[in-house]
Amino acid sequence: MTRLAATILMALGLLASARPAQSQPDFYRGKQIRLVVGTATGQDYDLWARLIGRHLTRHIAGTPTLIVENMPGAGHILATNYLYNVAPKDGTVIGMVSRNMTDAAVMGLPNVRFEPSRFNWIGSPELSNRVMWVGAASGITQVADLFERELIVGAPGGAQGVTAAPILLKNLLGMKLKIVQGYQSPGDIVLAIARGEVSGLVNSIGGAESARRQWIASGQMRALFNMEPEPLPWLGAPTIFAFLKTEEQRQVLAFFANNVLLGRPLMAPPGVPADRVAILRRAFDATMADAAFLKEAASMGFEVAPKTGEAITALVAEAIATPKDIVKKAERFATPE
Repeated sequence: MTRLAATILMALGLLASARPAQSQPDFYRGKQIRLVVGTATGQDYDLWARLIGRHLTRHIAGTPTLIVENMPGAGHILATNYLYNVAPKDGTVIGMVSRNMTDAAVMGLPNVRFEPSRFNWIGSPELSNRVMWVGAASGITQVADLFERELIVGAPGGAQGVTAAPILLKNLLGMKLKIVQGYQSPGDIVLAIARGEVSGLVNSIGGAESARRQWIASGQMRALFNMEPEPLPWLGAPTIFAFLKTEEQRQVLAFFANNVLLGRPLMAPPGVPADRVAILRRAFDATMADAAFLKEAASMGFEVAPKTGEAITALVAEAIATPKDIVKKAERFATPE
């Protein structure tokens, strides 16, 4: 064989070996992506997932179709377990689950069968603060009242923050909260407040232009405090950190507050090829800057404050590295009596 012939054969071999990588951007052509959401329809995570789904595939080569599949149960644990253990690992299934799932795994809560560090995190569209809301008829007007008078608080159950937050406030700070679990969603709790069944809840608020701002404007609800270290200037309420009395309280609530930075995270299962993860991440980033997406988000009262998949991955790693003694304290105080 001449040197020229050998060179040609080598070049052909290199082209053949490169072909799968070159065709990778077309993997999604003719495919359907399933976006699994850990809540029922109509809740915030579902609304965000459907909004993103309407725009995401325009930024993926091959323009696949996308459907949203709701998988509520156990406070997002059911959907997260499915994404980790059952969902196809080829990039055709992604998910949006509660920011609390990382903490649930770190604390070793029952029925958790996933490792957050092994998910392929795609990104988050917003940063949302947690707020203690009380109904106008509750008679509670300030934080000090919660240490003197009983407040009946509604919660869905499971590992999500809507449930974990009031349990922490009761067990860690000694607030006189009677927690009634079993509601299907925060929206159902709001209806229960209107009916007089319960008088408060802890729920996210979104940005200053969010729909929940209407609760304050209409007088339907009062925001008593937010649960992050810094107060929200536009909320007109203090941070709960202003009422802490011990270093233990500060450590536990700081651990709990850190997951807020995860926003509403999107992820792909473990084992998805790295190049497909990259496609999904860059499509998400492009969606967050898409004029049509931003216009629709604004019309829904959503404030877009995105984080990349790489940033979410770093935050998850930071949560996993939380000192064991702090995790044990958080686990103890977040457990219902």
